[in-house]
Amino acid sequence: MSQGIIRIMTWYAFLGALEQGFVYGIMVLGVYLTFRILDFPDLTVDGSLPLGASVSAVAITHGIAPFVSLIMAFAAGFLAGVVTALLNTKLKILHLLASILTMIALYSINIRIMDGPNISLLREKTILDPLASFGLPGYLASPFMFGAISIGVTGMLIWFLHTELGQAMLATGDNPQMITAQGVNTHNIIILGVGLSNAMVAFSGAMIAQNQGASDVNMGVGTIIAGLASVIVGETVFGKKTVARACVAALIGSIIYRVAIALALGIKWGRFSFTPSDLNLITAMLVIAALVAPKIKEKLQSR
Repeated sequence: MSQGIIRIMTWYAFLGALEQGFVYGIMVLGVYLTFRILDFPDLTVDGSLPLGASVSAVAITHGIAPFVSLIMAFAAGFLAGVVTALLNTKLKILHLLASILTMIALYSINIRIMDGPNISLLREKTILDPLASFGLPGYLASPFMFGAISIGVTGMLIWFLHTELGQAMLATGDNPQMITAQGVNTHNIIILGVGLSNAMVAFSGAMIAQNQGASDVNMGVGTIIAGLASVIVGETVFGKKTVARACVAALIGSIIYRVAIALALGIKWGRFSFTPSDLNLITAMLVIAALVAPKIKEKLQSR
């Protein structure tokens, strides 16, 4: 048909979207931690994602094991988040402005780390190599590895949020006056929470760099939009009645978001078709649909 509306997604395209959903899923969990748990709008993530990628890439090119480089990226992201939190809690800078300042600073820092705007990981070892050595095809190895890591991180985050410290973090975002009256230092909780959030984002950035075979200083552009879109989509589809359900919804929301983008890029109406440059437009449309859907559902149920 010359006037085809949409091309059917191939199995390889679906696996690619699934892989992207898992690899960005940890970033989405980090965004969920600040925006939903701490009620702390944090734009640092646009800088901490390439920070993790650059730290991991430089470490690998200097002979450090790929899995060890993930830990180094995690630590670097934690420090970036701590800087944002300190600017807010100790210097009394508005959280949104504090995160923007850190994000801007990280742009130059990332270039310093890589000694340039980008660095290649071609012919370098990555975390996918152990699976490849067992003969598992690349298109299956990536979703399997990233899926296992993402599910493991999700489980650890759910466990942490059920600990006493995690409950204090939930209370800090929900009712800071109450938790302060209980003798908890909310500044320390915010510093820990924002640091942990950016550590997870940087960890995700390190996996993205190893998956794509390169690290680039601009790879974090739009991270916060993609993260928020995934969180909102996940909450709309699966709800957020419990912490565990909300965390799982955030991870699944990341997968749905990536699959939706892959489907949107396959839409073709006559001469019109979406291109990768329309990614932000597609994201905005998905977020609007996710925000409006619950209201429409309530009106239909009331009728």
